[in-house]
Amino acid sequence: MVKISKKIKMIKDIKNFIYSNKLDGYIIPKNDTYFTEYSNINNLAKVTNFSGSAGFSIILKNANYLFVDGRYTLQAKKESGKNFKILEIPYIWPKDLPDLENIKIGFDPKLFTEKTLEKYFKGKVNLIPHQFNFRSNKKKKFKKIFILNNSVTGESSVSKIKKIRKYLVKNKIEYLYSSAGENVNWLLNIRGEDLPNSPLVNCKLIISKKSRLYLFICKNKISNFVKKKLKNVTICEENTLFEVLNIFKKGTFCIDENTCSIFEKKIISSKFKIVSDKDPIYDLKCVKNKIEINNTVKSHIKDGVALTKFLYWYKFNKLKITENKIEKKLESFRKKSINYLYPSFDTITGSGPNGAIIHYRSSKQTNRKVKKNDILLIDSGGQYKWGTTDVTRTTGSNKVSISIKNNFTRVLKGHIAVCLCDLSKKYNGHLVDKLARKPLQNVGLDYSHGTGHGVGFFLNVHEGPQAISKFNRVKLKEGMILSNEPGYYSKNKYGIRIENLIYIEKIKNKLFFRNLTYAPIDLDLVNFKLLSNKERNYLFEYHLNVYSRISKYLTRKEKKWLLSLIK
Repeated sequence: MVKISKKIKMIKDIKNFIYSNKLDGYIIPKNDTYFTEYSNINNLAKVTNFSGSAGFSIILKNANYLFVDGRYTLQAKKESGKNFKILEIPYIWPKDLPDLENIKIGFDPKLFTEKTLEKYFKGKVNLIPHQFNFRSNKKKKFKKIFILNNSVTGESSVSKIKKIRKYLVKNKIEYLYSSAGENVNWLLNIRGEDLPNSPLVNCKLIISKKSRLYLFICKNKISNFVKKKLKNVTICEENTLFEVLNIFKKGTFCIDENTCSIFEKKIISSKFKIVSDKDPIYDLKCVKNKIEINNTVKSHIKDGVALTKFLYWYKFNKLKITENKIEKKLESFRKKSINYLYPSFDTITGSGPNGAIIHYRSSKQTNRKVKKNDILLIDSGGQYKWGTTDVTRTTGSNKVSISIKNNFTRVLKGHIAVCLCDLSKKYNGHLVDKLARKPLQNVGLDYSHGTGHGVGFFLNVHEGPQAISKFNRVKLKEGMILSNEPGYYSKNKYGIRIENLIYIEKIKNKLFFRNLTYAPIDLDLVNFKLLSNKERNYLFEYHLNVYSRISKYLTRKEKKWLLSLIK
């Protein structure tokens, strides 16, 4: 009750702010000033109680709206439906939202890019820049950043910077303002502890075509050792962009339209000609070198051992268990690896009807006891030294209904179709996505999320620009890491998702997907009559590979059980 009353008070404070500034409403985004998916600052959750990774709220004088995408509609209704009307993020503006063209809606220019405003609000809302002060009682932590060795990254920061400068020269650009912290971390081979679930430090960077680099970061996080390693890098305090720009001569500045805030763009454009483009670091970062791939494989072997041990425990555990206990048990298996650091995202453990909520989070209020014939969906991952994992398994009794088995098998068929596809023909994520959905769409079913997202190397578990989705046309290249996770969700009944991470390998000038995940798929839920011989062979070879990779780390009973799945 205390938490709810605090949120109501905050809503009232925002409405008072609206009145005092002669506004009609105010927009609250999920992101902070660094536009990261995961952040210690989440004003949207403070106000709405929504815990998902994407969304925004519009608070009007007499109404409260929360916008989320298709992954979160059920979750948002449960978490925020009492005080907010839930609307799906509008690619077409919702009819049930009042006409806002002639009224004033405030927003914080430090928390929005022009691209975001254009996508969701252009021509629909009269926007006025205003900064509402969300007071925080949290004390700032100054944990030191660290440098990754070249033996871990496979490439020095000097080499990476040369590539960026080559891009600047080629495109006749004097300066690049890299405003995405993940890109700066990758470029300089630095990591930190500023964010939950991701080993990142919040920072931004100016790269000049010829001279020094200027790193904007809290100086307290940098040791003398790191300072010496960052050669030709001038360390600047956060929020000193305006002052630092006075150092530079006139020239062209490249900014990223997805992460450069309206506030920052205004500062830069007051002194320089701007080129709005995608930060070129994204395209370099998404293609992993062989050392990064090999280190990622090592992390997945450790993760596969943990998950396999957990799945064995769950299959043969006769005790009554809850979703929270399941999460803790899986985490305990991961913690046994000395290379494990922490989860790569908040674990999703949905039993029975909770599994139908795509990004469900178990809490004290929702923590459910798992029933005998429940379908359990568990989506989890870890940050390891050195690699990032993400895997989903759906498990249950072989006594479930034939309709559940059929739907599980259709999801599995889509999953296998991705793994076996010819990348010379299905050269982008849009075309691969079609393959994954086909077995479900053949019987009138589908799912409301993408089939796969890019994954970073000891960075974010969600990484662009590569993805397997209806809307992604990015060319798939050797070295990219993606997830493969088709699903099906029966509202208020159960959820199914099968997820492995995959990478792209070149063999004799042809590109293939290769599995990174080494954990068994629950064959108790498979209707083998729906599988082709090719699909059956894939399952056989997959489980054989899992066994060969991880069996030496298992107990005799675990090994015997895993061996029984090779059939």
